[in-house]
Amino acid sequence: MSALGPALRILLLLLCPAQVFSQSCVWYGECGIASGDKRYNCKYSGPPKPLPKDGPMSVFSHQKELCPGFFFDNVSLCCDVQQLQTLKDNLQLPLQFLSRCPSCFYNLLNLFCELTCSPRQSQFLNVTATEDYVDPVTNQTRTNVKELQYYIGQTFANAMYNACRDVQAPSSNEKALGLLCGKDAAACNATNWIEYMFNKDNGQAPFTITPVFSDLPAHGMEPMNNATKGCNESVDEVTGPCSCQDCSATCGPKPQPPPPPVPWRLFGLDAMYVIMWITYMAFLLVFFGAFFAVWCYRKRYFVSEYTPIDSSIAFSVNGSDKGEASCCDPVGAAFEGCLRHLFTRWGSFCVRNPGCVIFFSLVFITTCSSGLVFIRVTTNPVDLWSAPRSQARLEKEYFDQHFGPFFRTEQLIIRAPLTNTHTYEPYPSGADVPFGPPLNVEILHQVLDLQTAIENITASYNNETVTLQDICVAPLSPYNKNCTILSVLNYFQNSHSVLDHKIGDDFFVYADYHTHFLYCVRAPASLNDTSLLHDPCLGTFGGPVFPWLVLGGYDDENYNNATALVITFPVNNYYNDTEKLQRAQAWEKEFIDFVKNYKNPNLTISFSAERSIEDEINRESNSDLFTIVISYAVMFVYISLALGHIKSCHRLLVDSKVSLGIAGILIVLSSVTCSLGIFSYIGIPLTLIVIEVIPFLVLAVGVDNIFILVQTYQRDERLQGETLDQQLGRVLGEVAPSMFLSSFSETIAFFLGNYALNSTNPMALFSNWKVLVSFLCCFRTVLRLGFRMRETCRGGWIRITQSEEETQMLFSLENCLLCVFKTHDYNKQSLFLIHFSFQIAVFVGVLSFSVAVLNKVEIGLDQYLSMPDDSYVVDYFKSISQYLHAGPPVYFVLEEGHNYTSLQGQNMVCGGMGCNNDSLVQQIFNAAQLDNYTRIGFAPSSWIDDYFDWVKPQSSCCRVYNTTEQFCNASVVDPACVRCRPLTPEGKQRPQGEDFMRFLPMFLADNPNPKCGKGGHAAYSSAVNILSNDTGVGATYFMTYHTVLQTSADFIDAMKKARLIASNITETMGINGSGYRVFPYSVFYVFYEQYLTIIDDTIFNLGVSLGAVFLVAVVLLGCELWSAVLMCATIAMVLVNMFGVMWLWGISLNAVSLVNLVMSCGISVEFCSHITRAFTVSTKGSRVARAEEALAHMGSSVFSGITLTKFGGIVVLAFAKSQIFQIFYFRMYLAMVLLGATHGLVFLPVLLSYIGPSINKAKSCATEDRYKGTERERLLNF
Repeated sequence: MSALGPALRILLLLLCPAQVFSQSCVWYGECGIASGDKRYNCKYSGPPKPLPKDGPMSVFSHQKELCPGFFFDNVSLCCDVQQLQTLKDNLQLPLQFLSRCPSCFYNLLNLFCELTCSPRQSQFLNVTATEDYVDPVTNQTRTNVKELQYYIGQTFANAMYNACRDVQAPSSNEKALGLLCGKDAAACNATNWIEYMFNKDNGQAPFTITPVFSDLPAHGMEPMNNATKGCNESVDEVTGPCSCQDCSATCGPKPQPPPPPVPWRLFGLDAMYVIMWITYMAFLLVFFGAFFAVWCYRKRYFVSEYTPIDSSIAFSVNGSDKGEASCCDPVGAAFEGCLRHLFTRWGSFCVRNPGCVIFFSLVFITTCSSGLVFIRVTTNPVDLWSAPRSQARLEKEYFDQHFGPFFRTEQLIIRAPLTNTHTYEPYPSGADVPFGPPLNVEILHQVLDLQTAIENITASYNNETVTLQDICVAPLSPYNKNCTILSVLNYFQNSHSVLDHKIGDDFFVYADYHTHFLYCVRAPASLNDTSLLHDPCLGTFGGPVFPWLVLGGYDDENYNNATALVITFPVNNYYNDTEKLQRAQAWEKEFIDFVKNYKNPNLTISFSAERSIEDEINRESNSDLFTIVISYAVMFVYISLALGHIKSCHRLLVDSKVSLGIAGILIVLSSVTCSLGIFSYIGIPLTLIVIEVIPFLVLAVGVDNIFILVQTYQRDERLQGETLDQQLGRVLGEVAPSMFLSSFSETIAFFLGNYALNSTNPMALFSNWKVLVSFLCCFRTVLRLGFRMRETCRGGWIRITQSEEETQMLFSLENCLLCVFKTHDYNKQSLFLIHFSFQIAVFVGVLSFSVAVLNKVEIGLDQYLSMPDDSYVVDYFKSISQYLHAGPPVYFVLEEGHNYTSLQGQNMVCGGMGCNNDSLVQQIFNAAQLDNYTRIGFAPSSWIDDYFDWVKPQSSCCRVYNTTEQFCNASVVDPACVRCRPLTPEGKQRPQGEDFMRFLPMFLADNPNPKCGKGGHAAYSSAVNILSNDTGVGATYFMTYHTVLQTSADFIDAMKKARLIASNITETMGINGSGYRVFPYSVFYVFYEQYLTIIDDTIFNLGVSLGAVFLVAVVLLGCELWSAVLMCATIAMVLVNMFGVMWLWGISLNAVSLVNLVMSCGISVEFCSHITRAFTVSTKGSRVARAEEALAHMGSSVFSGITLTKFGGIVVLAFAKSQIFQIFYFRMYLAMVLLGATHGLVFLPVLLSYIGPSINKAKSCATEDRYKGTERERLLNF
């Protein structure tokens, strides 16, 4: 025992100091002033002291609120009441951002409570610097603690960071640590976060605290390594684990996007190419196999292989043309006879009564055209590109009514092409940082001068001065009237002096604008950077300036490499307030003029104002007016010349039939003015493009009819004993059914095909009807008057009847067209078949190619195409695509009707603790995790989550005067200001019922400040609709941003995905059928919605158009079903080939090109219907002869009337400044005419000669009876 005595005594001596050491303090109470209102702690090496038992209840409430681990009976601490109050004040900012995750904030409190009050301070705190301080009240000398080391367990630090790293800051769409770590959240870790919080340069810590991280004892110190809570753990029985949005550990695995669709391939090649190639080869095999089989059959059974195709020997391919009439033939013949008789009498009436017809026609035209005084031309892009009742338009109306229209945007993109990249070298340490050309300080000063000059722009409206201050978005008005200016210069408070602010000596610069910039791009909402400058980053308007909105052309997130600056001036938009809207537009006009005239050789500026697109559309239409006039002039000159035959210059006016051309064109254009006037009467607005394009459409129909009528008359011989009136009536009776067939078919096709579109469907309908009515009435009368003048004045300048030379010229044109059938000796049947077969093979090959690329035509309309080539907006659009890194904002709107005051209703929406894992905010957050797929770039800003953080009793944000119950801002120092809610378990719960509505208006009116950064005035004042008398919440929105969108495909996909997300939210919230829903809104949706259904619309419109043409053709061709099928098949080939041209020529599918495709369907009718009808009424003995006659008689009119006329006018459009005209009108119209002409004049006659319908016996008999005993009978039998 004696041996053990000394050892035991030594052990006790070793243990006793350790016991005393663990209960020793390093400070107690506050001493001298460190800086501002911050004070040092007083050095104290004694034991901890108990809090005063007779102190106010707030002492114990502070202790229980901040450090619940120390709240037990007779506890002694190393801090007094004042230190507890200081701790509470210093924790307000982290509280507002981190308390939404209780576990995170619990660990943070643990860190600071142990530092401030732990009775074991001396175990992990080591004072390294002190100074004496004389208390001015007691004159006692005390010691300030100026520096100390804080030994922190690495395990504790990592666990605290892991619990907080996912916590969101809803108002800024950022991670909370990005605001509390002094750098971007992605660059933040456990050690640099704690180091930043304890660094006195952050503006919050009163003195330097150096953290030392270790899990093992070091230098005689035992690191603080308290137990922590994971973010997926509950802190107590009242609170739950953090939400999925703030804690990835509670979410499970990250959602994965569906795999991209696998390209459809065969044999390693595009499947459509392979299928159409095989199909085409199979067709050629079958087709030419049949050809050789027929050739061999003829060679074996015919006397000679050169026997004509219509030979009467043994077998004839036209054998079906012989025999008795079918049951449908008499019906068709009767209908044909009725049409012929009706139009003959109508033509005779018009010719016999020219004065009456012209008078009433002029009265009708004048009456209808008078409506043009009421014409309204719309240039509003929204009205131009979206239907009034479309989903996007209705959603836009809802958004504008409840939240106000999306602000008007005036934006500049600025480059510095003459400035080089420079390198910033931080002192005393740090890696070199390259800075892009526009971030040179001299360039920044010049840009600031430009920005200030724009702020000072004034405009005049109604003799009143309009400034930017009058119209700009000022979110904190009236407390802060500074305009929102999204500019990198707002990091420097838009001040030259702040930009030049630097700290240094004669040898080195310790901090300057580079330092401040690098800090602000990581923490744009900071009120005090961590450098020696201590300048704020928050914009002068009271909100953060996110770097991706004000910088461009950088790589990844290296904002310092930016090659462009973006300055945005948001201007208030006004819903149904024309006066205020026009004031804003007046200022925008001055803004545009100023920037256009601004000269600075060091800066290159691309810019746009909200009104720019509309202005440029107006200018585009006016600038192309000259081009349109030239185009019409070319067509007019051609028509005048083509209708005549010029033999010498001195007979130019006589031979060219100028009067006939003028009369025909004036009648055609009168139909246009009539239709425009009628629609102006009923108040339907027109567009400038419609006004410019519709005459092309009408001329295509009207001019063709003019040529058909004139050339048929030129070809006709007056019968014996027939008067002029009778002859003209008979000519009209022959050709009017064909004209009626084409015009009526086009009318129906245009009307039904364009029914779902927003622009030209009524124009097409009325234009075609007016061509038909006015032409049949007036032009016949003009022919009659001209003929009479010819009979009375043969030398007159109006000369219409045919001469021998004119007849020969017409026959020459017909013979040229007949080269399709007479390329080789007609009697050499094998060569004839080879020639035809080759044509069929070529056309089918082109069709196969077009089908193969059908699904490869791009969808959409890149916005720069809507501008003229020389527009400044084109350069702006290119700069957007090249430099911008932020997509447009998107708002997820929850319509009025949701109950926010109930716990269940809150959980369905919010994203914080206790909220549903499939809540509205959480689903948008999940979508942002898959940004490459969903095109949602950031977590949403959530007013309800920030409101819950703001109203918490632990926060100093929500306070009221205890006498008036009025709101008391956190920056107010007044003992009468008390918490809104008590610091009790019930008070810590979310407000519900009346409490929810009582404090919500206060939140929405509270301006953020250093004491409370959660005030909702700047971020959410327009996001929440409060119902009358603060009885409930109406419509609200949750804002985020799309990813960068550059092409039409990007915009379309972004809208599609946003709608899918909103639909899923509506479904998971269980509010389907409840009268309200969630929908996404972004400013571009109204322009791109059409593309979501453009493929279905295209199939529907073209299908309806083609079906309408088929039905009309069946009826007006006299029940010739097979003729209608062949005609519509040819038109369908033209439409499919148009898609092939669109793919080859880079023409995308959109509303403009869809209208043109429907027009292609109608114009193709003009090329095909006359040939088809002429084939069906021909009485020749074989299909080849009937096709030859149809092509000779009608083909010449179609070729000279529509093909050459439109070709001349279309070529002029190639010189238009408008890119829309160049691409969608010149290219598509040229393709339309060339494809229509080749199919109608080449392919269709060949097709009819192969498989055309048999001759209508009843029509043939009726024709023979009608011309029996006349010269025509001999011609028919020729």
